[in-house]
Amino acid sequence: MTTLQLKNALIQRISEIEDKSFLEAIKTILDAKSESKIINLSPELTNEIKASKKEIEQGLFTKNDLLEKEIEEWLNEK
Repeated sequence: MTTLQLKNALIQRISEIEDKSFLEAIKTILDAKSESKIINLSPELTNEIKASKKEIEQGLFTKNDLLEKEIEEWLNEK
């Protein structure tokens, strides 16, 4: 069964259900699944992300392995 066929079968089965509490349970499951994909960011955080992306495009970053090396050297100096 393809994904589309499965969706259509579920839609058909759900449309036949009259039990409100069961439908609410299904809605809870669906809401939980869809919430895991949607992230609401504040305008401030959105601006920070945009600024960070610009810095990356301009090459204003340090690769993780180089940063770890610098930290290790710094820690060994102490």
